[in-house]
Amino acid sequence: MRIRGKRAVIVGGASGFGRASAEAFAERGATVAILDLPNSAGRQVADALGGAFYPADVTDFAGTERALQEAVQWLDGLHIAVTTAGGGGPAQRTFDESGPHDLGAFRAILDLNVVATFNVSRLAASHMSHNEAEDGERGVIVNTSSLAAFGGQAGLVAYTASKAAIAGMCLTMARDLGDLGIRVMAIAPSLFATGMTAGVPDDLAAALTRDAPFPRRLGRPEEYAQLVIAIVENQMLNGQCLRLDAGVRR
Repeated sequence: MRIRGKRAVIVGGASGFGRASAEAFAERGATVAILDLPNSAGRQVADALGGAFYPADVTDFAGTERALQEAVQWLDGLHIAVTTAGGGGPAQRTFDESGPHDLGAFRAILDLNVVATFNVSRLAASHMSHNEAEDGERGVIVNTSSLAAFGGQAGLVAYTASKAAIAGMCLTMARDLGDLGIRVMAIAPSLFATGMTAGVPDDLAAALTRDAPFPRRLGRPEEYAQLVIAIVENQMLNGQCLRLDAGVRR
């Protein structure tokens, strides 16, 4: 898909992966709308890009639907949707001396990462289905998994399950939407300099990434955005979750 002139929604676009992706699309001539929490920097980011900001908590599924509808109306269409909103929560083992894993906490992580991602994807597909096809293509959806999907650490069972679900539903979703000319991809990043890891000292970053063949450093948000751009531009990329991890295998 040619990016210039297209309409993109970035969920979680106020910071990190989302912000870098929004900036990359705007630089290439797309019109961008950002959905993120009301207290985020989403409005400032959108203003700097000539875009628009729509406050949304992705775990408020009905509210997210309304925000996305408003964004698509402002954009006058939707060709690209990128979801980067999500999180992990406190570490809990399936069972330890304090008892079984809290079920409510497990459900909350799945709501945040899996249900919210699927909610945006299904709604985005509905909007994209109205597009006039360009070389048979109407839209591209890119979701965010994690390296944890393929090798989660102890105490991260909820996060691992949620990111594995995002990776796992990618191919099925692509098959569901293929007749409409809508592609679905996911990206599984390793440790990147976003959120709490953005300001870690160099020695700690080196320790955290010592298992990487090369480069042994935290990933940069713009490297995530580069892959998003490549996915959108390459029509043969569909139905898979790509590891963005400097070769780390656990």
